[in-house]
Amino acid sequence: MQDLFTLKGRSALITGGSRGIGRMIAAGFLAQGARVYISARKAPACDRAAAELSAFGTCVSLPADVSTVEGAKALAAAYAQHESELDILVNNAGAAWGEPFNDFPESGWDKVVDLNLKAPFFLTQALAPMLRKAGEKHVAKVINIASVDGISVNPQETYSYAASKAGLIHLTHRMSLRLIQDNIAVTAIAPGAFASSMNKDARDHADEVSARVPAGRVGTDEDMAGAAIYLASRAGDYVVGQTLVVDGGVTLARG
Repeated sequence: MQDLFTLKGRSALITGGSRGIGRMIAAGFLAQGARVYISARKAPACDRAAAELSAFGTCVSLPADVSTVEGAKALAAAYAQHESELDILVNNAGAAWGEPFNDFPESGWDKVVDLNLKAPFFLTQALAPMLRKAGEKHVAKVINIASVDGISVNPQETYSYAASKAGLIHLTHRMSLRLIQDNIAVTAIAPGAFASSMNKDARDHADEVSARVPAGRVGTDEDMAGAAIYLASRAGDYVVGQTLVVDGGVTLARG
């Protein structure tokens, strides 16, 4: 039981790991003993974050744009230069776009759906051989970062974001049934209000946002790290295809 939540000796790759929720998860994995590789589109930010996180364990920067299949394959190849197998993949890189219905552009649709929905599938596909290799020893993990906006309706007009996150939750169901055959457990996390550059309201207006959360506060780094550690560790080995909602009760209040 003492080792139920340890990640000692495990390798993890986290997209969008230089900031926000990705960085929260990276810090949590490092604290539990994992070797962590973080990826982000902007190389300077990714390198800087990896250097800062390296104070807590092995953290390597692998800058990449995973919104294209070519970018996903390039990231898989870069990771393979360091490791022969992959224990944990966190598909966290994401984007949002808000605009009124009558004005919502194709570019806002494609940018968000490509990164939020297409990228998790094709990156997992590219890394599947290394995940399967890890699965020969223990349950390998894929954790997709969805959103409460994929479960209940946000009043903001973020059409492609809501659709992509709802799609990611169902994609998690479909992928999980196939990949568990290879001893790879696919799950998802649906975060609520966490302070980040994507959720500037929670970051800059925490008191106002907290008033709409039944728990009375926005999520902390520990809240997100704890959820990810549970799913990534031995503790979460029997969780297949499920989405863990970490939102302080927001989806229930919306419903």
